[in-house]
Order: sequence, then C-alpha cells, then structure tokens
Amino acid sequence: MASQQSSARLQSGQYIGEISALCFLPLPHPSLSPLLLAGTGSQMIIYDLLAGKTLNSFHVFEGIRVHGISCSFVESTNCRSSATLAFKIAIFGERRIKLFSLHFDTTLDYQILENTCFQLTLILALPKFSHWVMDVCFLKEDHVLCDRDRDRYSHLAVGLSNNSLCLWDVSRCHLVLEVQCAEKCLLYSMRLWGHNTNSLHVASGTIYNEIIVWKLVHRSIVPSSASSVEVCNHHDSSCSKDNRPCEKPYMAITLSRLIGHEGSIFRIAWSPDGSKLTSVSDDRSARVWTINAQRKESGDLEALEANVSVGLILFGHNARVWDCYISDSVIITAGEDCTCRVWGLDGNQLLMVKEHIGRGIWRCLYDPSSSLLITAGFDSAIKIHPLPVSSFRSTIDKDGTAEEFKDRTEIITIPTLNLSEQFGLMDSKSEYVRCLCFAQEDILYVATNHGYLYHVKVSAGNVKWYELVRSDEKVPAICMDLLSTNSSNSHEDVDDWIATGDGKGNTMVVGIINSDSNPKVVTSFTWTAEKERQLLGTYWCKSLGCRYLFTADPRGKIKLWRLDFAFADGTCMDCKASLLAEFTSAFGMRIMCVNALFEEEVLACGDQRGNLIMFPLSKGLLLTASIKSDEKISSLAYFKGAHGISSVASILIATLHFNQVEICSTGGDGCICYFKYNKDWQTLEFMGMKQVKELSLVQSIFAKASSMKDFTQSNYAVGFASTDFIIWNLVNDTKVLQIPCGGWRRPHSYFLGDTPEIQSCFAYLKNQTIHIHRLWVPVSERIPLPRVLHLQFHGREIHSLCFISVGMVLHSNEDANHFLRLSWIATGCEDGTVRLTRYTPDVDSRSVSRLLGEHVGGSAVRSICFISKIHTATVGQMYIPCQRLGCDAVPVNRDDPFLLISVGAKRVLTSWLLWNKSHKEEAGVGVVLTKAENLYSHLSEECTAISFQWLSTHMPPKFASTRKGVENMEQNNEQGRNISIIETGEQYENDWRYLAVTAFLVKGADQRLTFCFVVVACSDASLTLRALLLPSRLWFDVAVLAPQTSPVLALQHVVIPIFAPSEDKVQIGSVYIVISGSTDGAITFWDLTKTVESFMQRVSTIQPEKVIDCQRRPRTGRGSQGGRWWRSLTNCSSKTCPPVSIVTVNTVKDSNDHNVASTAHGISSEDDSISCPNACSQSTDSFTMPEVQADDSLTGVAEIGPLHVLASVHQSGVNCLHVSNSKDRLNMKSESIYYILSGGDDQALHSFGFDLVLQPTNYNDGSTQLTDINANDMLAGLVGKPTDDYTPAGLDNMRNSSLGTWNKEYRLRFLSQNGIASAHSSAVKGVWTDGTWVFSTGLDQRVRCWFLCKSGRLTEHAHLIISVPEPETLDARVCGRNQYQIVVGGRGMQMVEFSAPGDTENEE
Repeated sequence: MASQQSSARLQSGQYIGEISALCFLPLPHPSLSPLLLAGTGSQMIIYDLLAGKTLNSFHVFEGIRVHGISCSFVESTNCRSSATLAFKIAIFGERRIKLFSLHFDTTLDYQILENTCFQLTLILALPKFSHWVMDVCFLKEDHVLCDRDRDRYSHLAVGLSNNSLCLWDVSRCHLVLEVQCAEKCLLYSMRLWGHNTNSLHVASGTIYNEIIVWKLVHRSIVPSSASSVEVCNHHDSSCSKDNRPCEKPYMAITLSRLIGHEGSIFRIAWSPDGSKLTSVSDDRSARVWTINAQRKESGDLEALEANVSVGLILFGHNARVWDCYISDSVIITAGEDCTCRVWGLDGNQLLMVKEHIGRGIWRCLYDPSSSLLITAGFDSAIKIHPLPVSSFRSTIDKDGTAEEFKDRTEIITIPTLNLSEQFGLMDSKSEYVRCLCFAQEDILYVATNHGYLYHVKVSAGNVKWYELVRSDEKVPAICMDLLSTNSSNSHEDVDDWIATGDGKGNTMVVGIINSDSNPKVVTSFTWTAEKERQLLGTYWCKSLGCRYLFTADPRGKIKLWRLDFAFADGTCMDCKASLLAEFTSAFGMRIMCVNALFEEEVLACGDQRGNLIMFPLSKGLLLTASIKSDEKISSLAYFKGAHGISSVASILIATLHFNQVEICSTGGDGCICYFKYNKDWQTLEFMGMKQVKELSLVQSIFAKASSMKDFTQSNYAVGFASTDFIIWNLVNDTKVLQIPCGGWRRPHSYFLGDTPEIQSCFAYLKNQTIHIHRLWVPVSERIPLPRVLHLQFHGREIHSLCFISVGMVLHSNEDANHFLRLSWIATGCEDGTVRLTRYTPDVDSRSVSRLLGEHVGGSAVRSICFISKIHTATVGQMYIPCQRLGCDAVPVNRDDPFLLISVGAKRVLTSWLLWNKSHKEEAGVGVVLTKAENLYSHLSEECTAISFQWLSTHMPPKFASTRKGVENMEQNNEQGRNISIIETGEQYENDWRYLAVTAFLVKGADQRLTFCFVVVACSDASLTLRALLLPSRLWFDVAVLAPQTSPVLALQHVVIPIFAPSEDKVQIGSVYIVISGSTDGAITFWDLTKTVESFMQRVSTIQPEKVIDCQRRPRTGRGSQGGRWWRSLTNCSSKTCPPVSIVTVNTVKDSNDHNVASTAHGISSEDDSISCPNACSQSTDSFTMPEVQADDSLTGVAEIGPLHVLASVHQSGVNCLHVSNSKDRLNMKSESIYYILSGGDDQALHSFGFDLVLQPTNYNDGSTQLTDINANDMLAGLVGKPTDDYTPAGLDNMRNSSLGTWNKEYRLRFLSQNGIASAHSSAVKGVWTDGTWVFSTGLDQRVRCWFLCKSGRLTEHAHLIISVPEPETLDARVCGRNQYQIVVGGRGMQMVEFSAPGDTENEE
C-alpha cells in the first residue's frame, strides 16, 4: 500500500467521506438479518445491522474509489459448535475489478460470534479495462459458458461505460465473451439482471437521456439484417497464457429504447423478477417501466422484441435523484435534496426520510425480509430506518420474523372526562384542560379550569380517570409542576408530589401514592401564595426534595416556601407552608425556571427575556427552625440576554470545581448555553453555547445515567420546531421523533426512558382531546436498533482542518506509542459547520464525530487554527520562566483557555473554547497513566470529556470593507471627549470572505487577562490584526497590516523567545512574527511585537472590560436576535444613547515626524491605535472609553508595514505555509533555526531557513542608544545562500554583560533557500513540517514525505495514493518516537500514518 525508501513507510488509515456503494451479505437462514457491505473511499467495511457495530474493514484499492460491490454465497461448512460461511465478493472502481473470498465463523444457527475473525482473501485482480466499469453480476454455470462442472458462481458479467459486456471465467481467469452493443455511446449508468447467459439483460442509461435495454442472443436465430454486433476478440489481458475469448456465436440485440427522461439518467434498478425497471434522473423524477417478463427466455426473435410500457412517473424530489430500488411491494428513491422517499406501487408517497446533510443521499438499499431501509450519503453516515410493514404489502414470510420491526408506537386519543358527554359549542362555563404532566409512561396528571386534578391511568387499550382533589372554588389552574420521588427517600412512601397554582393566587400541594388499583391521596392542602392573578408558576427542585417549593409572580419575584408535614399511620395529620425568603430579580421579568444546588448554596433562575440570575441559598436559611418571612434576598450575579430576548426554558446546575458551579440553560432561541459561576468572585461567566439543528425551542436536554453530571455530553435535546414536537439526538445529529402537535403553546407533556429511541411518551391537547403518542419497549425485550452505523460527518467539502492536542502523558513506554495514536481533529466545511472528530486506530469504536456548531448564516468555513500554548507577556517587567518550554508545550493550569479559531465567508470569525473535563485529574490536562490496564478505561472517559463550546463571534458591519481602511473621519465632541467616527466609502453589501487565519494566546504579566491575537486575511487583499480579550470576550481591531496587491491565501505565525546571552538563559521577551503567502506567489514577513505589547499595556491600563457590557452571548443568526442584520456599533442608533463608532488612540511619531507603525521595519510604537467599540461585536450599546483622548492629527488606523517580502517565490498563488523550528539543530548564537515550507499552484515546494539574532545595546548616561537596523540591508544577499558561519557582524565583540545592559532588539537572518519545482504533478494544497520531516499533498491525490536536511534541501522518502478526491488541506503531528500521523481533508478526510527511519545521519 505504500511506497517505501530508506525504511520510511507511509500507511493508509481510515477514510471518512462519501459512501459510494452498499450491498447486503445474506446469511443462509432467511429469518436472519443480513450483514451490510459498504464501500467508502478505497476501503470496504462490514457491519452488523442489529448490533450496530463495525465488524471489520479492508483496503481493497490504492487511490481508487469503490464504486460497487456484488456478492454471492458459496458454501457453509458445519463443525461441532460453529459454522464457517464462504462468499465471493466482486468489488469494482473506475477501470478495476478485484475478486475476493470472504470467510468467517458463526454459530450453528448462523449468529455472529463476539470475536469473529473475517478473512478477506484476494482471488483475482482483473486486468485494467479500457473503459469504466459500471456494474458486475455473478452468473450461474451453464453449458454455454463451459462444459465442465465447477463452482456454482464461477463466471462474472462486467458492464462497461462504452455500452459493452464482458463475461469472465474467474476460476481460470479467462475471458469468455466480449460483446459490444449496437448502440455505441457513452453511459451514465448501467444495471445487469439475470442468473445465467440466457436470462442476462442489460439496461444502459445513455448520455442522450434514454435507456437502452439489450441482451445476448445466439447468432443462429438472428437474421443478417438484424441489428447486432459480433463478438469482439480483442482484449488487453494478462491473467493467463491463453486468454482469448471463446468463439461463441453470441451477439447483442437491442430489445427496446426507453425515452421519457429530460435529464441524465443516474441510476437504474431491476425488480427481483426482472419484470420492472426503475430509473432516476437529473430531471428530479423517477420512472417505472414495465417489461413483458414471459418472453425473456424465448428463443424466437420476434418474441425478443420486448413489450415495454411506461408505468409510474414519480415526482417529489427537489433536486437530482441519485439512486433507486424496486421490489414487489415498494419503490424507493434517494436524491440530492437529502431525502429518501418510499413509494407504493400505485405511485403514492408512503414515507419521506430526511436525516442526511450536505450534497444528498447517494445510495439506498432495502431488505424486504427485515423491512430495513439503509441510506448512505455524502455525509459519510449510514443510517437504518425500520419501515412499518403495515403501510404497504410486504413479502415477509408468515412465520412472523418481521414482527420485531413493526412500528410499535401507540396513538391514544382520550376525550376529557366531563367533556365526553358535551356536544355543541363551548362557553365560558365549560370545563377544559389547562395543564398536563407525565409521571410515568402510563400515568398522566391533568388539571382543568374548574380546579379539578385528575389521575389518568393509560394502559393498553384502556384509560381510567380518577378524580384526586378539587379546589374549594371553581378557580382555573394556571400552572402545575410534578416531583416524582424515590419511595425510600420520601415522606411515607409518597410517589408523586403535585403543586398547582390557580387564578386566585392559591397554591395547592397534593401527595399521591400510585397503587395497582387506585391512586391514593396522602395529603392535600392549600394556601395563598400571591395576590389574585399574580401566581404564574410553581417549581420543585429535585435537589431540595419535597419540603421546599418556589412560586413566581409576573414581576420577577420568586418565593421560597418550606412545607412541614406530620404523618401518623400513613396519614398526614398536619400540613403547613412557611415563607422562608423572597428573591427579587433586577430585571423585573417573570421567572420561567429555577434550579438549586444544596451543597453549593446557590439558586439559578431564568426569566422570560432570556436572562439568567444567581441568588444565594444558604443552608442556614433552609435548615433554620425560626422563620423570617420578611427576608428579602437580592441577586449575586446575572447574565443579561443569555438567550437573546427569548424565554429560558430550563436550567441545569452542577458542581464544576472547588467554589465553581456549572450552569446549563436551554431556551426559545434553539440554543444550549453553558456558564460558570465563581462563588468567590460572584461572577457568572459565559463558557460556550451550542445550536440544536431544526429546533427553534429547546425545552430541555437529556443525558444518560452515566453522563448526568456532564451537561456537555448530553445525548438528546427535546423541544419544538414550529408546530412539531421533536426529540433530537445530539451525538448523531439525527431526529429520533417528530410529532405534529400544534406547537409548544398548547398544554403538553413528555416522558423519556433510558433509550428515547424505544422509550418515549408525548401528550398534547387539541380540540379538547388529549392525544398521546407512546413508544415504550422494555429494554430487556429488545435491543434498540441502531440508527447510525457509520459516523455522521460533513456533508460538503472540507476546506481546513487541524489536530487538537490534549496534553496526555504516559510513563509506560510500550503503551505510550499506541495511546498517542489517539487523536482529535477539528474540521471546517463548506456548509459552515465545524466538527470535532476522534480517530482511534485498532479499536472497535473507531472514529466518532461531534458537531460543534455552525457559522452565522451557514457561511462557509475557509480556515481554522487551534491554540494550545499560552505565551507570557513581558510588558513592564522581566519574565523568568522556571524552565524552557518547547514549541509543543501546553499549559497545565485548568483555567487557561484552549481556543479554536474558525473564519469564513461573510467575514465571520468564530472562537470556540475547549471544554476538557477529565474526572481522573482535576486540571483536565497533563494526565499521567502508568498502568496499561487503565489505558482504555481512561481513554473512554477522556474521549467523552473533550469538546468545544461556541465562545464568541466577530462580524463586521453590513457595509464595511477592510480593503480601503479608513476613508472618511469626522470629529464629534461627546461629553468633552474627542470621538473619531469611522465610515467606509462603500454603501452596498459586499461579499468579502476570510481566506486564512492564524492566532496566538498571550497572558498578561499580571496573569489577570488573556489576549488572543488573531490575524485574518480577507479576499479584498487586506490583513487585519484583531484581539479577543478573555474572559470578557471583547473584540478589538488592533491594527491593519499594510494593504497588499494580491489576496493572501495562507497564514502562519511563529513566537520566538528572546534569551539573554548568559548561562542562565533568562527569557527577556518574545518576538511575534506572522508570515503570509499571497496569490502573486510572494511570501511576506510581519513583525507584530511592538504592536502586541503596546496594545496589552494600554488595555491593562484602560481596563475596557469595566466600561463595556461584556455580558453578551455570541450572535447566532437565528432566534430573536435577527440573524446577520444585527446592529453594529458603527451604525447603531439608539434613542437613549447617541451613536458613537470608533474610539481611537493616536500613534506617537518618531524624531523624523513619521508614524513608527508605517516604517519599513513594520514595528509599531507603544501607542499604536486601539479601535475599541468596533471590536466589541458582543455589545449593541455605544460607549466611550474613559481617559482616552483622540488626536486631531490622526488620519487612519495604525498600519504595520512588512518586515520583508520574498517576491515571486512561486509562479502562481501560495496555497499553503507551515513554519517550525528544528530543536536538535540549535545555532550556537541563536536559540533555534526556523524552517518555513510553502506550496503553490505551480506544483513547487520551497523551504527557507532563518533564525533570530539579538542585538547588543549599551546604556549611555541612563539613555538607550539603539542600533539602527535596516531590514532590506539585513536580508539582502542572505536568501538562498547557506551559511556555515552563524556569527553575524557586530556580535564577535559581545561580552557577558549584566541583563541591565541588554535591550530587546533583534534581527531575522535567512540562512537557506531550497525548492523542488515539481514536487507534485498538480497544485500543492497542504504542507507540514516539524523541522525534520515534511509532508505535502496536492490535487494529484498523493501524500509525499520529504526529509529536510540542515541546509534546507528536501529529499523525498515515500509517497502514498490517498482516497480523498480533490485534497485541500493537510495537518500532521508527532505521535511517538519516529511516528507521525497525517490527516488530509477535501471531499472527505483520511488519516495516514508515517514511520520514520531511526537513523537519519546519512541524510544529514
């Protein structure tokens, strides 16, 4: 599989991409569900449908996609306790066909064993055909093909794209026949049908939008005038010595020409008996053709003229239709609109499945014996859909084997008890249902407007109503809440506690015991909690138990009541409700949900306008014996607009760390938000969010029992989309349940079991009738059928990807190499989604992918980067690290952020926060494992603990352009301060997009703030330096890099530490260098050091987080925030606040009266301008930064000039860059040598070596005399000339001086330049290096490995053909000693592993 040289080895890994072929592997017993064979990339995967797991996978081609699979059963060999099954499998792709034998063991009743070994052995690789293979079919042995008795299926029919047919004797590798159809044309599709030569029929979909049906006939029955073609004897084959076709008198006869489609015919399917033909086309239709099946075996030429009639014409798809299937009872079509439609034979659509994303469903397959529909698409997902056999006539045997797959959902309609006898129109005195609440799958509580509370027992075919209590007055119930308790921990074995509130302000609490006969009311008491029409909510908290109840009014106040019960002999003798405290929200909006944490003594509330409020809830208040009813409690912290202006639906709360509480909220904006509350600082910090696809209201989230303490790992979301109730699987991004109910405003309730796919109940009220949808299958009765076999992935092309480092260390050397092969990859796609995928080699679970989120408006993600290291600033003080850290070092402080930055179309810049919650170690990083047996147990926990949450989004104003910078500036005087208002010259909405991004994290010297500096390249040829201030999440435009003549396609950065020339190696600073590659082939270096340091210094002084309202969640583009049309600070107009745009700070001028930021050195002064309001995309309010005065002479935003430009490095665009240092090649005078690799459209790879040299500066009378350095003079003559002498001029006389005599002045020096003109046979799209090895990929669909010598020369060691069509990006990482992992993205993603030779001294 790999090309090897000097013991270097590249090995193909798993491909995650489009599913191009599906085929059932039938087991001998008809009652057993078949196995599934799937082709993806160049590999074939075997699945167990019922178990939902991958049995094995095999690489069958090298760089060729699997287009189709055909199989035939050979034999079954029985032993004492097992049976061995043998199959023949033909796999084809492009012009290649390979024939394999598959053997595996089963039980005697053909059940798959737990550790079954699947052996796939290559029997024959047919020679390369001159045209693409369209279809293959195994044929039975007959006298026409051979006179000898051999295996049952020893011949293979091959259909080619030139409308020809070949018959191969695979047992002898002998070409028997090769026949060309009379209609010579190219095909889009072909399908073969038949079991032997006489019955073999061919249906060919031509490029002329017609179908030609033809077959082979004996030459003796065909007149000379008939349209036929003689057997062709020429064939390029080398399988055997005598491989010429046999002289058999067979010809091709055209039976019929089917005309009707108005577009290209993509797929054809025969019915099992060959009597019908289904075709799908580019015209969005499917057609069914009926062929007279009685004459297909006849030898009469007149009878061979098939009687074809046009049957059904099926319209319904909104885009091209890719695949089809037809059986005796059903027709199935799958299309580009991501839908799979099931049709009856009468043409009526029975079912529509829409669970795939992206470019559509490519393949569909149906098994009539089990009623299982399989769909697979561009998104890499293979999904199982059990079809209800009651919806169409099925061919299932009468033994009832398919009963397990019937739709077991019960739909129960319950008329209300008192309304069942009422007729006519309702009036104000009629009784109707106000509230519903499920206690169990068969118990429902109902409250009405007459004050009744009912217990409804719903059993199979039987509904019983029990009247529990009724309020003293006929007052309508307004709200109801249920607390189901564990009888072992509750008062006197009470099962359910019901709390209702009515229109008079009264609260009623009822305790109920559910018995097999009738429910028993243990206690019931009522008290006045609010004034009339002021009681809107009653809430239990499970953590507090049944002794405490909250009530809410319309003005943002909630009251805490303590309930005291006195039980005797199972009867409640006395009940009393005491008011403990009153909590008042600062927003004055109705509280919609509450939750409390007794151990942490906090109360979390969410109101009607999306705000979150935190209150203290002391244990002394809850447990005190004395009651102070007049105690008023104010909020500790709050977060305004956590869900925009949409209502908060639910709140979950749990302990995160010491004195830290984690909060998860859901709301009417379709989002799940995560927060962290610090008890010491009393701050509520936004930690991230997640959008739930297709849900406009997330009612709550549901996690399995093993994940209940981790909200980020919730498995299901429950909510509404328009008028439908939906249960959504957050792991697989699939819809579990959808019920039309009229929307969330109707009274409704739901109840979920441990597995919502088979255990769910939903009840809603419509037309005063309670409708219940219940699916409740005991887990012990049936294992739930898996819905997703292969992981869900991107549905479109991947533009960018990167590895995610987790900082795990193993002390066991024998296990370290294997464990470090575990990896996480973040990917950005054309559809705007960002996913996190876990790659696990040699483990049954294989890869798992999780959707992180989607860019605002679904804008395409063009570039992403992961930041795993935090650099410490040296502004204002000397930084002395405890040890020297390498480039791959990661922080070990749990509070340090790990960020993922993604950019794309519409100039959307999104940041994602790594959420790593390992239970093994509190810090979550730096985990050490010492025992091999704990490896995989920790692996499973660590894998589920890693995820990203949406942190912040930056978008420019609607009419903004960074290309021209500041064109007009008006001076306004606002409250005595000079305000600079920046406008753009363009008054139309542009379509600029970000093309590349690079970022780095810098922590302030005081450790208080963390700055994420982001450099983005826009399609308008501009480069912008922005900063994200953490934890306040404020965006700032720091500087504009000098406008370029061509757009930048690639960005990289390098942070070079500066050490004093002493033995202690004390770090005195860092240099921040950004490198860009543009479409004109130039590579440019930018120095951001002074700009970064001056920005951090001024922000630390000004402290904008204290002035700007930082409590804004990211803009999601959905819900009540108005999408992309949100008000920006540059054009917002408020009735209360005057519009203020950009506050700037002027740059200082040097002695030559020039802005330092625009000098040739590209170094900004310490007073570089800071554009504050435009940077804060989280806020919609204008503000004025205090103590900041604008200079009237300022005419633009600070610019950073290029440090150096390497012009025309490539003859065309620079597609990719990567920079790394060589740790084992240290320069004596500098700390390290850095290598930058570039690849372009000109197929070339270039490498540059450079280092950083510190310049001496002596003090003279207390002032610093700086050495004048000219960048052009410094770099001239050095590029392309390897230097042996690393001692620059002026450094020979350096002396070991004290630190006080050194300043942070430096220069970059180029040491080498090398290149390979034709590194790939097509454009180079990705490159990576660690300073020793270089990996590259290009449109030639190859990964190449190069060794980087000290002189910068590249030597190729290995190359590998990959399965990713049109590769666009590449990343790599070191996973062990001389072990590398490479990941390539494009139309899918593939992992490649590289083993480097142990000794590279000869190469050096």
